[in-house]
Amino acid sequence: MAYPESWTFLSNHSHVLVCLAAEPDIRVRDVAARVGITERAVQRIVTDLVEAGVLIRLREGRRNHYQIERKVCLRHPIEKHCAVGDLLTLICPPE
Repeated sequence: MAYPESWTFLSNHSHVLVCLAAEPDIRVRDVAARVGITERAVQRIVTDLVEAGVLIRLREGRRNHYQIERKVCLRHPIEKHCAVGDLLTLICPPE
């Protein structure tokens, strides 16, 4: 059974987080291309994640490095019993 292409199970916030978990030094431009959203949308999502305490943005020269706080709980009441790290392990398990 094929799924409709008009929606996905995960939000753009999740998609950005998965990209940053896989490549902590990735450029916003590359995240935008992978997720299929604008660079500005990625910047807003990164800001949301930083403000929520999920992500730490470290400046290294002209580039950013992203560190994920894996113990932070997910935000929705249905899933708040799970941590960000649980989601990331499910989607992109360590090699």
